[in-house]
Amino acid sequence: MKIAVAALAVMALGAAAQAEHVAYFEVPRGAHPHDVAPAPDGTVWYTAQSQGAIGILDPRTGRARQIPLGTDSAPHGVIVGPDRAAWITDGGLNAIVRVDAETHAVRSFPLPKDFANANLNTATFDRKGILWFTGQNGVYGRVDPASGKVEAWKAPKGVGPYGITTTPHGDVWYASLAGDHIAKIDPVSGDALMVAPPKQGVGPRRIWSDSKGMLWVSFWNTGELGRFDPATKTWKVWSLPKSNEGCYAVFVDDKDKVWASDWTNNALVRFDPVTEKFDSFASDRRRSDVRQILGRPGEVWAAESGTDRLVVVRE
Repeated sequence: MKIAVAALAVMALGAAAQAEHVAYFEVPRGAHPHDVAPAPDGTVWYTAQSQGAIGILDPRTGRARQIPLGTDSAPHGVIVGPDRAAWITDGGLNAIVRVDAETHAVRSFPLPKDFANANLNTATFDRKGILWFTGQNGVYGRVDPASGKVEAWKAPKGVGPYGITTTPHGDVWYASLAGDHIAKIDPVSGDALMVAPPKQGVGPRRIWSDSKGMLWVSFWNTGELGRFDPATKTWKVWSLPKSNEGCYAVFVDDKDKVWASDWTNNALVRFDPVTEKFDSFASDRRRSDVRQILGRPGEVWAAESGTDRLVVVRE
């Protein structure tokens, strides 16, 4: 596959920033990669949502290959589990799917029959190795990989559960886009404790914890980054530069820098909570449509669903 590499000068919107190394990797045409997950062995998993497959990119060669997940598959999210396998939220199969890192064997964990058409979205592992997931049609739940048991609950405000994260303390939180709130899940009862955003109508889409347990939330409807402190129950909000809508993904890297996708300006943005300054990394193609961001030390990865590419920013 074609690889495009560049040392891009950052459009500094705050303090001056040094050039960063940005590389683009093409995946099969029509894959429309939705989510991406860097693996411990150096490869990168991605969901080929439009082709019902999980993809594996080798950045060293630029080669991408795809593993079919089954008839009607439409994978949305992918994360790497404690077992190094890829764990996928597959809306088409209405199941959590595990793909072994070595054998590529596929195992499916279907949702209970009472939760058909959950529109599965995103997953996270807690500190006990339990996988928690969201479904936009008003569902959240968990899978115990050891027993294979799958449980699900109806979300307190119906449709909307989207991004989900685990804090360093082991708490699990999700963001509800249509429900306009974030929520903490009680791991014993399964109840969801809702927290209202700082103002109505912001549309919390994705959520991520930093190393201190602060929750960073992308506000889709208003083009803002929100930070919620669970200890003080207070919010602080920053607007993306030159945007008033379209903040989709959010991710906090190993240096506690906050990354987001800015759909209005077709860019990835990096926010430094210490200086409160933004840097912007514009895509070199129109309509990159980055829906999710993940990373590993020194690298931030995203899937350009609109261009059939993966992009990495190396610091």
